[in-house]
Amino acid sequence: MPDTLPPALSMSSALRENIEALSAREREAHANAPFSHRIADKVTAFTGSMTFVVIHLVLFGFWILANTVGIPGVPKFDESLVVLAMEASVEAIFLSTFVLISQNRMAERQNRSADLDLHINLLAEHELTRVAMLLERIARKLDVTVDDLELAEIEADVEPEDVLDALEERQGD
Repeated sequence: MPDTLPPALSMSSALRENIEALSAREREAHANAPFSHRIADKVTAFTGSMTFVVIHLVLFGFWILANTVGIPGVPKFDESLVVLAMEASVEAIFLSTFVLISQNRMAERQNRSADLDLHINLLAEHELTRVAMLLERIARKLDVTVDDLELAEIEADVEPEDVLDALEERQGD
C-alpha cells in the first residue's frame, strides 16, 4: 500500500472492526445509562460551554448593573446583592453535584478501560512468552547459538500478582 493513503484506509480490517465494536459498546452504554446520569451528563456538558459563560455574564452583569449603578426603567430589586449571592451559591451546589456525578461515571469508564488494557497486556505477554519458547526450539533444532540467560528471562511468564506486590511495595517506600 502506498504511504499516501488516508489513515482510515491504511488500518487493518481487524483494527477497524475493533474500533467499531468499542464505539458501538460506548453508544450502547450511553443509551442504557439511567435517565439521571444522562441528565447529569447533559447539564455538565452545557455548563462547561461558552454559551453558559456568556449567559451568566449577561445575566449577572445586568443584575449587578441594575442594582448598583442603576439602569433607567429598571427598579433596584437587590441593592445588597444578597439574593444574587444566594442564587449563585445554590447554583454552584447543584452544578458541582452534576459535575461529580459525571466525573464518577468517567472514572468508572476509565477503570474498565484500564482493566481491559491490563488483560490485553497480560495476554500479549503470555503469547510472546510462548513465541519465545517456540523460537528457542527452532534455534536449537537449527543449531543457532542462543543466550540462555536472556532467553530464560523472556520465557518466564509474568505473574500479575508479583507485579502488583512489587508496585505496592515500591509505593510504601
